[in-house]
Amino acid sequence: MLDFGLKDLIDIFLVAIFLFFGYKLMKKSRSVNIFYGVLVFISIWILVSKVLEMKLLGGILDQLVNVGAIAIIILFQEEIRHFFYTIGTHERVNRLWRFFKPKVNNSFEEDYRYDRETIMPILMACLNMSKQKTGALIVMQNDLPLGDFIRTGERIDAKISQRLIENIFFKNSPLHDGAMIISGGQVTAASCILPISHDLDIPKEFGLRHRAARGISKETDALAIVVSEETGGITASYNNEYLPHMDAERLERVLMKGKF
Repeated sequence: MLDFGLKDLIDIFLVAIFLFFGYKLMKKSRSVNIFYGVLVFISIWILVSKVLEMKLLGGILDQLVNVGAIAIIILFQEEIRHFFYTIGTHERVNRLWRFFKPKVNNSFEEDYRYDRETIMPILMACLNMSKQKTGALIVMQNDLPLGDFIRTGERIDAKISQRLIENIFFKNSPLHDGAMIISGGQVTAASCILPISHDLDIPKEFGLRHRAARGISKETDALAIVVSEETGGITASYNNEYLPHMDAERLERVLMKGKF
């Protein structure tokens, strides 16, 4: 007979919460089927070892579980990284962190990361490239450094200007392929290589620029802006999510916040 106490019920409840958030994290990933397989295996292991108390088969499954923990870390290393990143960047965690940080007087609105002087050249360049159907991918660094991605491109370190952005993404420019990275209030690098997202929920009409934008927003807290070469549509990607068909007002608000 199984005898569950309060401690056991709390333990089961916490495990259920952990599995629920694990599922939410991976439901948009190709790893979700592996996640289902792991759940089936764990269910069989609990049934055999804990409920039916089959010693021989249970002992074999126990050994597989011990080895399987390492295999799970290898299989889900990207999702585990994103899980801990999500925890670290959660709004409540950030509030707790800001509580211990020394307060700095700042007249600029707390919700806004960038000022208009910084984002207006980006905004105008995106709108103009949208009209001309010039493909572009602009990445704006937030808290997490993008040094690994900056090193894959050509270093520029120039003041942000509409003309510079449009010239870089001009079709005959040698730097138009890849991403432009903006950090520290300047155009840091261009023609940078970003990770490609293979999430299944990305619309088929989205190309490599959109998948690269989704990829960088999944691995970092950067904001990525894509101008489609086929349609001229503007899409923002942040925290592994995207906002398509952005107009000028919405794009300005997103650029100033550095997120959505």
